[in-house]
Amino acid sequence: MTLRGGCLCGAVRFIYDGPLGEELGAVTVCFCSQCRKAQGFGAAVAPALAAGFSITSSAETVTEYESSPGKVRAFCGRCGAPLYSRRDASPAVLRLRLGALDDVPAGLRIEAQIFTEEAPEWTSFAESPRYGGLEPGRS
Repeated sequence: MTLRGGCLCGAVRFIYDGPLGEELGAVTVCFCSQCRKAQGFGAAVAPALAAGFSITSSAETVTEYESSPGKVRAFCGRCGAPLYSRRDASPAVLRLRLGALDDVPAGLRIEAQIFTEEAPEWTSFAESPRYGGLEPGRS
């Protein structure tokens, strides 16, 4: 399966051909303080094979930041959209940000929520009303 994705401004585009999650590890939402700061909320990620990932446009725009020793987070240097993270200790695996994918494969589900003890109370929103667009009264 080939997936396509990119950043918010459209400068960075990538393709990924390979499994998401499965034998590579769980598809997760991480609520650690670093992910919340980098993503603005929890980070929804899927393990992916580094060999199956390639940037197809504006590779020079991708910025990598070592957020902790041996862990790098990649994002668009123009719009700041997160793309993936990787660890030096596991060079064969990336953790793709699900929000960067154009279309998430049908059937892909969050398998675990991690670092939930670090999650602020506001991250629990299961009881909130859901709307297909903006909430009523907002235009």
